[in-house]
Amino acid sequence: MLPTPYVKCDYDKVYEPAEDSFLILDCLEKEHDFLKRRFSNRLAVACEIGSGSGIVTTFLMQNKILPQESSIHLAVDINPWALEATLDTAKLNSCENSFLDVIQSDLNSSLRNNQIDVLIFNPPYVPAECVPGVPGSRDETDQWLDLALLGGKDGMAITNILLQQLERILSPDGIAYILFCARNKPEEVVKKFLKTHQWNVKLLEIRKAGWEVLSVYSFTR
Repeated sequence: MLPTPYVKCDYDKVYEPAEDSFLILDCLEKEHDFLKRRFSNRLAVACEIGSGSGIVTTFLMQNKILPQESSIHLAVDINPWALEATLDTAKLNSCENSFLDVIQSDLNSSLRNNQIDVLIFNPPYVPAECVPGVPGSRDETDQWLDLALLGGKDGMAITNILLQQLERILSPDGIAYILFCARNKPEEVVKKFLKTHQWNVKLLEIRKAGWEVLSVYSFTR
């Protein structure tokens, strides 16, 4: 088994790694050989949207999930505390030699089109009346944390935006790993997606976590 990064963060400000985070790590470990083959002959750009504590991005770097040592890792989060936590987690796990850049941004708004080879998204998937607004200052820590959790109607408001942008985000041979909970109705989401996209969508893992059922799907052209 590949080692799990050590994380030490202020969980009043950033999302604490939980069952969903570890499910993504398990999926990436299973996909390790596939990703090595897919990007064996060139540098790759990996991007985690919503990096939180940085555990997933650090896992990629620490375990060399992308085969080329000079591959690029981007960690995007709208929460400034999450970006600091991601850098701290990378440092705690001796990943200073990896190319890592953190970006404060709303989803993919700061990314160049069709440049991302590996996209990872653990979205705010908890159903809520609405998606919370962006706090006016760094000190509104509770509101920053809500952004990592609350996903609007069916918990899909943010994920639906990203799914609509996949064509523009991913490189021609790029792959996206996206997490869903059962209340997101992922099977219906996939059927709707495939009506308008001639893509391959695969269920990689499904797991019961307490009262919730979580799943990770891969999306490729």
